[in-house]
Amino acid sequence: MTKLILRALAGETLPTPPVWMMRQAGRYLPEYRATRAQAGDFLSLCYNPELAAEVTLQPIRRYGFDAAILFADILLLPQALGPKLWFETGEGPRMETTTTPEQVAALRTSGAIHDTLSPIYETIRILRRELPEETTLIGFAGAPWTVATYMIAGRGSKDQGAAHALKAADRATFAALIDRITEATVEYLSAQIEAGAEVVKLFDSWAGSLKGADFTDFAVEPTRRIIAVLKVRHPETPVIAFPREAGAGYIGFAKATGADCVAIDNSVSPEWAAENVQPGGCVQGNLAPGHMVTGGQDLIDATRRVVDAFRGGPHIFNLGHGITPDADPANVQLMVDTVRGA
Repeated sequence: MTKLILRALAGETLPTPPVWMMRQAGRYLPEYRATRAQAGDFLSLCYNPELAAEVTLQPIRRYGFDAAILFADILLLPQALGPKLWFETGEGPRMETTTTPEQVAALRTSGAIHDTLSPIYETIRILRRELPEETTLIGFAGAPWTVATYMIAGRGSKDQGAAHALKAADRATFAALIDRITEATVEYLSAQIEAGAEVVKLFDSWAGSLKGADFTDFAVEPTRRIIAVLKVRHPETPVIAFPREAGAGYIGFAKATGADCVAIDNSVSPEWAAENVQPGGCVQGNLAPGHMVTGGQDLIDATRRVVDAFRGGPHIFNLGHGITPDADPANVQLMVDTVRGA
Protein backbone atom coordinates (compact mmCIF):
# COMPACT_ATOMS: atom_id res chain seq x y z
CA MET A 1 0.00 0.00 0.00
CA THR A 2 1.35 3.40 -0.96
CA LYS A 3 2.47 5.54 1.96
CA LEU A 4 -0.08 8.08 3.15
CA ILE A 5 2.02 11.16 2.46
CA LEU A 6 2.82 9.98 -1.05
CA ARG A 7 -0.90 9.48 -1.65
CA ALA A 8 -1.67 13.01 -0.49
CA LEU A 9 1.16 14.41 -2.61
CA ALA A 10 -0.29 12.57 -5.61
CA GLY A 11 -3.50 14.55 -5.10
CA GLU A 12 -5.60 12.04 -3.16
CA THR A 13 -8.07 13.32 -0.56
CA LEU A 14 -7.71 11.08 2.48
CA PRO A 15 -10.25 10.61 5.29
CA THR A 16 -7.53 11.34 7.87
CA PRO A 17 -4.60 13.53 6.82
CA PRO A 18 -1.07 12.24 7.31
CA VAL A 19 0.84 14.20 9.93
CA TRP A 20 4.41 15.26 10.67
CA MET A 21 6.01 18.39 12.15
CA MET A 22 8.69 20.77 11.00
CA ARG A 23 11.67 20.53 13.39
CA GLN A 24 10.10 17.44 14.92
CA ALA A 25 13.61 16.23 15.82
CA GLY A 26 14.81 18.94 18.15
CA ARG A 27 15.42 20.54 21.49
CA TYR A 28 11.92 20.04 22.91
CA LEU A 29 12.72 16.30 23.21
CA PRO A 30 14.94 15.15 26.10
CA GLU A 31 16.31 12.30 23.99
CA TYR A 32 17.44 14.82 21.36
CA ARG A 33 19.24 16.92 23.96
CA ALA A 34 21.04 13.82 25.22
CA THR A 35 22.18 12.85 21.71
CA ARG A 36 23.31 16.38 20.91
CA ALA A 37 25.37 16.42 24.10
CA GLN A 38 26.95 13.15 22.97
CA ALA A 39 27.81 14.72 19.59
CA GLY A 40 29.49 17.72 21.22
CA ASP A 41 28.04 20.50 19.08
CA PHE A 42 25.37 21.09 16.46
CA LEU A 43 27.53 20.77 13.33
CA SER A 44 29.18 17.61 14.68
CA LEU A 45 25.69 16.18 15.11
CA CYS A 46 24.70 17.09 11.54
CA TYR A 47 27.84 15.47 10.09
CA ASN A 48 27.68 12.27 12.18
CA PRO A 49 25.45 9.92 10.15
CA GLU A 50 24.71 7.52 13.00
CA LEU A 51 23.76 10.26 15.47
CA ALA A 52 21.88 12.33 12.85
CA ALA A 53 19.88 9.23 11.94
CA GLU A 54 19.20 8.58 15.62
CA VAL A 55 17.70 12.04 16.23
CA THR A 56 15.68 11.74 13.02
CA LEU A 57 14.21 8.47 14.31
CA GLN A 58 13.45 9.71 17.85
CA PRO A 59 10.15 11.49 17.08
CA ILE A 60 9.06 8.58 14.88
CA ARG A 61 9.51 6.17 17.78
CA ARG A 62 7.74 8.50 20.19
CA TYR A 63 4.80 9.68 18.06
CA GLY A 64 4.58 7.49 14.95
CA PHE A 65 4.55 10.42 12.53
CA ASP A 66 3.79 9.57 8.92
CA ALA A 67 7.08 11.12 7.79
CA ALA A 68 10.61 11.58 9.05
CA ILE A 69 12.56 14.59 7.83
CA LEU A 70 16.31 14.30 7.50
CA PHE A 71 18.16 15.94 10.39
CA ALA A 72 20.50 18.51 8.86
CA ASP A 73 20.60 22.30 8.41
CA ILE A 74 19.98 24.57 5.44
CA LEU A 75 23.43 26.16 5.89
CA LEU A 76 25.34 22.95 5.19
CA LEU A 77 24.97 23.59 1.46
CA PRO A 78 26.52 27.09 1.50
CA GLN A 79 29.27 25.70 3.74
CA ALA A 80 29.94 23.08 1.06
CA LEU A 81 30.30 25.92 -1.45
CA GLY A 82 33.26 27.28 0.53
CA PRO A 83 32.31 29.91 3.16
CA LYS A 84 33.18 29.06 6.76
CA LEU A 85 30.24 28.19 9.02
CA TRP A 86 30.06 28.00 12.79
CA PHE A 87 27.40 28.19 15.48
CA GLU A 88 27.57 30.57 18.45
CA THR A 89 26.03 29.01 21.54
CA GLY A 90 22.70 30.68 22.26
CA GLU A 91 22.98 32.95 19.22
CA GLY A 92 22.71 30.68 16.21
CA PRO A 93 24.68 30.37 12.97
CA ARG A 94 27.51 32.59 11.78
CA MET A 95 28.92 32.43 8.27
CA GLU A 96 31.74 34.00 6.32
CA THR A 97 30.01 36.56 4.07
CA THR A 98 29.68 36.44 0.28
CA THR A 99 28.95 39.92 -1.11
CA THR A 100 31.34 40.70 -4.00
CA PRO A 101 31.64 39.42 -7.57
CA GLU A 102 35.04 37.95 -6.66
CA GLN A 103 33.60 36.05 -3.68
CA VAL A 104 30.74 34.68 -5.78
CA ALA A 105 33.20 33.59 -8.48
CA ALA A 106 35.35 31.87 -5.84
CA LEU A 107 32.53 29.60 -4.66
CA ARG A 108 33.01 25.93 -5.41
CA THR A 109 31.18 24.52 -8.39
CA SER A 110 27.92 22.69 -7.77
CA GLY A 111 29.58 19.39 -8.60
CA ALA A 112 32.24 19.87 -5.91
CA ILE A 113 29.87 19.95 -2.92
CA HIS A 114 29.46 16.23 -2.42
CA ASP A 115 32.69 15.53 -0.53
CA THR A 116 31.54 17.87 2.23
CA LEU A 117 27.94 16.64 2.12
CA SER A 118 28.59 12.90 1.81
CA PRO A 119 27.79 12.29 5.52
CA ILE A 120 24.30 13.70 4.88
CA TYR A 121 23.73 11.16 2.13
CA GLU A 122 24.93 8.39 4.44
CA THR A 123 22.39 9.52 7.06
CA ILE A 124 19.67 9.09 4.43
CA ARG A 125 20.88 5.58 3.57
CA ILE A 126 20.80 4.61 7.25
CA LEU A 127 17.29 6.01 7.62
CA ARG A 128 15.95 4.10 4.64
CA ARG A 129 17.13 0.92 6.32
CA GLU A 130 15.82 1.74 9.79
CA LEU A 131 12.56 3.65 9.30
CA PRO A 132 9.28 1.73 9.55
CA GLU A 133 7.94 0.68 6.16
CA GLU A 134 4.96 3.03 6.43
CA THR A 135 7.07 6.13 7.19
CA THR A 136 8.04 8.46 4.35
CA LEU A 137 11.56 9.94 4.34
CA ILE A 138 11.76 13.63 3.44
CA GLY A 139 14.98 15.31 2.35
CA PHE A 140 15.32 19.07 2.16
CA ALA A 141 17.31 22.16 1.33
CA GLY A 142 16.92 25.87 1.87
CA ALA A 143 15.53 27.78 -1.08
CA PRO A 144 18.07 30.07 -2.81
CA TRP A 145 16.74 33.39 -1.49
CA THR A 146 16.74 32.24 2.12
CA VAL A 147 20.20 30.69 1.82
CA ALA A 148 21.48 33.87 0.15
CA THR A 149 20.26 36.03 3.05
CA TYR A 150 22.56 34.11 5.41
CA MET A 151 25.49 34.10 2.98
CA ILE A 152 25.27 37.85 2.48
CA ALA A 153 24.70 38.88 6.10
CA GLY A 154 26.74 36.14 7.71
CA ARG A 155 23.89 35.45 10.11
CA GLY A 156 20.11 35.45 10.35
CA SER A 157 18.21 38.74 10.62
CA LYS A 158 14.63 39.81 11.13
CA ASP A 159 14.41 41.98 8.00
CA GLN A 160 17.01 40.36 5.68
CA GLY A 161 18.32 43.91 5.27
CA ALA A 162 21.80 43.04 4.01
CA ALA A 163 20.42 40.85 1.22
CA HIS A 164 17.89 43.48 0.18
CA ALA A 165 20.64 46.10 0.19
CA LEU A 166 22.92 44.05 -2.07
CA LYS A 167 19.98 43.27 -4.34
CA ALA A 168 19.34 47.02 -4.71
CA ALA A 169 22.98 48.12 -5.02
CA ASP A 170 24.43 45.35 -7.21
CA ARG A 171 21.66 43.25 -8.71
CA ALA A 172 24.06 41.44 -11.05
CA THR A 173 26.18 40.10 -8.18
CA PHE A 174 23.08 39.22 -6.19
CA ALA A 175 21.53 37.39 -9.16
CA ALA A 176 24.82 35.54 -9.77
CA LEU A 177 24.81 34.34 -6.16
CA ILE A 178 21.20 33.15 -6.50
CA ASP A 179 22.19 31.27 -9.66
CA ARG A 180 25.10 29.53 -7.93
CA ILE A 181 22.91 28.48 -5.00
CA THR A 182 20.18 27.29 -7.37
CA GLU A 183 22.57 25.09 -9.33
CA ALA A 184 24.08 23.61 -6.15
CA THR A 185 20.64 22.98 -4.64
CA VAL A 186 19.67 20.89 -7.65
CA GLU A 187 22.75 18.71 -7.18
CA TYR A 188 22.26 18.47 -3.40
CA LEU A 189 18.61 17.43 -3.59
CA SER A 190 19.29 15.08 -6.48
CA ALA A 191 21.96 13.34 -4.41
CA GLN A 192 19.56 13.10 -1.48
CA ILE A 193 16.99 11.41 -3.73
CA GLU A 194 19.62 9.01 -5.08
CA ALA A 195 20.53 8.14 -1.47
CA GLY A 196 16.90 7.30 -0.67
CA ALA A 197 14.85 10.43 0.05
CA GLU A 198 11.28 9.79 -1.12
CA VAL A 199 10.14 13.44 -1.02
CA VAL A 200 12.17 16.66 -0.94
CA LYS A 201 11.20 20.02 0.50
CA LEU A 202 12.44 23.54 -0.23
CA PHE A 203 12.34 25.85 2.79
CA ASP A 204 12.08 29.51 1.78
CA SER A 205 11.81 30.80 5.33
CA TRP A 206 12.23 34.47 4.37
CA ALA A 207 10.15 34.48 1.17
CA GLY A 208 7.66 36.87 2.77
CA SER A 209 10.12 39.76 2.68
CA LEU A 210 10.28 39.64 -1.13
CA LYS A 211 7.67 41.88 -2.75
CA GLY A 212 6.33 42.32 -6.26
CA ALA A 213 8.70 41.39 -9.06
CA ASP A 214 11.36 40.36 -6.54
CA PHE A 215 9.08 37.60 -5.26
CA THR A 216 8.70 36.32 -8.81
CA ASP A 217 12.40 36.66 -9.65
CA PHE A 218 13.92 35.31 -6.45
CA ALA A 219 11.30 33.07 -4.80
CA VAL A 220 9.22 31.66 -7.66
CA GLU A 221 11.80 31.42 -10.43
CA PRO A 222 14.65 29.67 -8.55
CA THR A 223 12.14 27.19 -7.11
CA ARG A 224 10.75 26.56 -10.61
CA ARG A 225 14.26 25.97 -11.98
CA ILE A 226 15.17 23.53 -9.22
CA ILE A 227 11.95 21.55 -9.56
CA ALA A 228 12.15 21.46 -13.35
CA VAL A 229 15.53 19.73 -13.28
CA LEU A 230 14.56 17.39 -10.44
CA LYS A 231 11.44 16.33 -12.33
CA VAL A 232 13.56 15.40 -15.34
CA ARG A 233 16.02 13.40 -13.25
CA HIS A 234 13.56 11.97 -10.69
CA PRO A 235 10.06 12.25 -12.15
CA GLU A 236 8.50 10.08 -9.42
CA THR A 237 9.81 12.17 -6.51
CA PRO A 238 7.36 14.77 -5.14
CA VAL A 239 8.53 18.23 -4.11
CA ILE A 240 7.04 20.35 -1.30
CA ALA A 241 7.65 24.10 -1.46
CA PHE A 242 7.39 26.37 1.59
CA PRO A 243 7.48 30.09 0.71
CA ARG A 244 6.81 31.17 4.30
CA GLU A 245 4.65 34.27 4.83
CA ALA A 246 4.04 34.59 1.09
CA GLY A 247 0.44 35.67 1.75
CA ALA A 248 -1.32 36.14 -1.57
CA GLY A 249 1.84 34.74 -3.18
CA TYR A 250 0.71 31.28 -2.07
CA ILE A 251 -2.05 31.48 -4.69
CA GLY A 252 -0.83 29.78 -7.86
CA PHE A 253 2.60 29.01 -6.37
CA ALA A 254 2.30 25.29 -7.11
CA LYS A 255 1.37 25.89 -10.73
CA ALA A 256 4.11 28.50 -11.22
CA THR A 257 6.86 26.32 -9.78
CA GLY A 258 5.77 22.75 -10.50
CA ALA A 259 5.64 21.92 -6.78
CA ASP A 260 3.47 18.94 -5.81
CA CYS A 261 2.48 20.59 -2.54
CA VAL A 262 2.61 24.06 -1.00
CA ALA A 263 3.29 24.28 2.72
CA ILE A 264 1.66 27.30 4.33
CA ASP A 265 2.44 29.16 7.52
CA ASN A 266 -0.09 30.22 10.16
CA SER A 267 -0.22 33.89 9.15
CA VAL A 268 -3.09 32.88 6.84
CA SER A 269 -6.21 31.07 8.01
CA PRO A 270 -6.80 27.46 7.02
CA GLU A 271 -10.17 28.48 5.55
CA TRP A 272 -8.51 31.07 3.30
CA ALA A 273 -5.87 28.57 2.20
CA ALA A 274 -8.48 25.89 1.53
CA GLU A 275 -10.37 28.31 -0.72
CA ASN A 276 -7.41 29.91 -2.47
CA VAL A 277 -4.47 27.47 -2.42
CA GLN A 278 -5.85 23.94 -2.11
CA PRO A 279 -7.63 24.04 -5.49
CA GLY A 280 -4.11 24.02 -6.97
CA GLY A 281 -3.17 20.75 -5.28
CA CYS A 282 -1.95 19.36 -1.99
CA VAL A 283 -1.55 21.78 0.92
CA GLN A 284 0.57 21.23 4.01
CA GLY A 285 -0.06 23.04 7.30
CA ASN A 286 -0.88 25.08 9.25
CA LEU A 287 -1.39 24.86 13.03
CA ALA A 288 0.27 27.68 14.98
CA PRO A 289 3.38 26.30 16.73
CA GLY A 290 2.45 28.12 19.93
CA HIS A 291 -0.20 25.49 20.60
CA MET A 292 2.63 23.01 21.22
CA VAL A 293 3.56 25.16 24.22
CA THR A 294 0.12 26.01 25.62
CA GLY A 295 -1.81 22.81 24.84
CA GLY A 296 -5.25 22.22 26.33
CA GLN A 297 -8.62 22.58 24.69
CA ASP A 298 -7.36 25.42 22.49
CA LEU A 299 -4.90 23.00 20.90
CA ILE A 300 -7.64 20.44 20.30
CA ASP A 301 -10.00 23.04 18.83
CA ALA A 302 -7.34 24.60 16.58
CA THR A 303 -6.19 21.18 15.35
CA ARG A 304 -9.74 20.18 14.47
CA ARG A 305 -10.24 23.51 12.70
CA VAL A 306 -7.26 22.85 10.42
CA VAL A 307 -8.35 19.28 9.69
CA ASP A 308 -11.92 20.38 8.95
CA ALA A 309 -10.88 23.31 6.75
CA PHE A 310 -8.80 21.13 4.43
CA ARG A 311 -11.08 18.10 4.46
CA GLY A 312 -12.23 18.69 0.88
CA GLY A 313 -8.87 18.13 -0.79
CA PRO A 314 -5.38 16.70 -0.46
CA HIS A 315 -3.81 17.76 2.84
CA ILE A 316 -0.78 16.95 4.99
CA PHE A 317 -1.20 18.11 8.58
CA ASN A 318 1.71 20.13 9.93
CA LEU A 319 2.55 23.24 11.87
CA GLY A 320 2.76 26.67 10.25
CA HIS A 321 6.44 26.80 11.21
CA GLY A 322 8.87 24.69 13.22
CA ILE A 323 8.11 23.48 16.72
CA THR A 324 9.90 25.60 19.35
CA PRO A 325 12.31 24.36 22.03
CA ASP A 326 9.88 25.28 24.84
CA ALA A 327 7.14 22.98 23.50
CA ASP A 328 5.71 20.27 25.74
CA PRO A 329 6.15 16.78 24.25
CA ALA A 330 2.76 15.82 25.72
CA ASN A 331 1.09 18.49 23.58
CA VAL A 332 2.56 16.93 20.45
CA GLN A 333 0.96 13.63 21.38
CA LEU A 334 -2.35 15.42 21.97
CA MET A 335 -2.13 16.99 18.51
CA VAL A 336 -1.37 13.67 16.83
CA ASP A 337 -4.22 11.95 18.69
CA THR A 338 -6.61 14.75 17.72
CA VAL A 339 -5.67 14.58 14.04
CA ARG A 340 -6.14 10.83 14.04
CA GLY A 341 -9.38 10.99 15.98
CA ALA A 342 -8.20 9.11 19.06
